Amino acid sequence: MSEFQAYLQLGFEHITDSKGYDHILFIMALCTVYTLMDWKKVTILVTAFTIGHSVTLALSTLGLVNIDPAVIELLIPVTILITASLNFFYKEKKTTYAKQGTTYTARYPLALFFGLIHGLGFSNYLRALLGKEADIINPLLGFNIGLELGQLVIVFIVLTIAFVLIEILRITKLTWVHILSGIIAGMSLSLIINNEFLQNSL
Repeated sequence: MSEFQAYLQLGFEHITDSKGYDHILFIMALCTVYTLMDWKKVTILVTAFTIGHSVTLALSTLGLVNIDPAVIELLIPVTILITASLNFFYKEKKTTYAKQGTTYTARYPLALFFGLIHGLGFSNYLRALLGKEADIINPLLGFNIGLELGQLVIVFIVLTIAFVLIEILRITKLTWVHILSGIIAGMSLSLIINNEFLQNSL
């Protein structure tokens, strides 16, 4: 296995690892209001998030940006809570399944901005893996592509579950959005409350 492939696998495993579920929660919150029929919108949304975390992942790994990891670990669940909370403003259209969904243009720049924060979180892990390694271009590229592939898998799973529940089991989309967003918001709030940096600051 080449160095590139090794870091691609590490990137994929990092974002899909249930032990570090904060990034998974964010991706879930981001695509909760969408269905498989909205794959173009979701692709743009995830791409915006990818651009954001790619920028700070590169800058931080190269040592050009340095922010206290403890602060980042607090900000990440905050981004999850905000994203999940915004989902409660979703209004279901009285149309067919294929036409359901609302385009929230504000979600795209928000995904980009929050991606910048998550990228700093990814970089902490990548820098620990790299150590004093001189060549970081291949590891950085491989790791980032691995993250992207992992994101797409998470998105596909969430949208597929939504399709089954809404289209086959006939659960209303609004119910799905509210239940999943409520669970995500609750879990992110727990992460915030139990955050070490926040507790030490109080």
